[in-house]
Amino acid sequence: MSLPRLATYSVKGAARYGAVVDGGIVDLSVRHARDYPTLREVIAAGKLLSLADEAADRMPDHAIADITWLPPVPAPEKVICIGVNYPDRNAEYRDGQDAPNYPSMFMRSPRSFVGHETPLVRPRASAQLDYEGEIVLVIGKAGRHIPESAALDHVAAITLCNEGSVRDWLRHAKFNVTQGKNFDSSGSLGPWLVPYTQESQLADVRLTTRVNGELRQDDRTSRLMFPFRYLINYISTFATLVPGDIIVTGTPTGAGARFDPPRYLKPGDVVDVEAEGIGLLRNGVVDEA
Repeated sequence: MSLPRLATYSVKGAARYGAVVDGGIVDLSVRHARDYPTLREVIAAGKLLSLADEAADRMPDHAIADITWLPPVPAPEKVICIGVNYPDRNAEYRDGQDAPNYPSMFMRSPRSFVGHETPLVRPRASAQLDYEGEIVLVIGKAGRHIPESAALDHVAAITLCNEGSVRDWLRHAKFNVTQGKNFDSSGSLGPWLVPYTQESQLADVRLTTRVNGELRQDDRTSRLMFPFRYLINYISTFATLVPGDIIVTGTPTGAGARFDPPRYLKPGDVVDVEAEGIGLLRNGVVDEA
């Protein structure tokens, strides 16, 4: 039996959330707007599964064709991204250094993401928009100094990310990559949240990225240099994690920048990020107007 899927979306410009079922979406927001205005409040209340169960026997309120997918968690307090977390990705740097002792990380703004089936925007400032398929943890329970043994108890759900990056802008400064990681609408999140219930959902998941159907990235979470439990422990040492926080956990080797010559995204391309048990996140590419 597949796990329920909960999504944030819009219909005629109005943001809503609901459960994805065969044939469409059951609108849960119209039934729970007072207690849970968005999925972020549902996450904080620990109600993802119970609301999904409520939708199980209902007919869809909206056809998929009638909605616009939005990033699943609206207005997260933090979007924390992990760099260089698969061994082959570390080997790309060819710097002769061993695997790092601690994870690299940076922050992204919510405005830098779009939802499923919404095009990524290649900015006017650069033609070097690149893809990075990643698995995402969504925090459900607040905590600080969270031990690894309890780390996954703080996860509410899993989703996917195309952590789109503007490569030349990553190198504008000596010590940071913030500029190249935060162009408006350069990345995506979604398509939905899969509630986290057991560790097997994360232990050995195949993650792939395809561009126009061509396999570019392919790895498994069992090979992570910094596993999910460690990431939550490490991050919570310096920051209080709160419900709705997003941890983007790292991309495999195979991004466009690593080809010779580089194969950056261009208008008309279609990028599919897919993971077992989670789903498929698809985005086209357009130029900034």
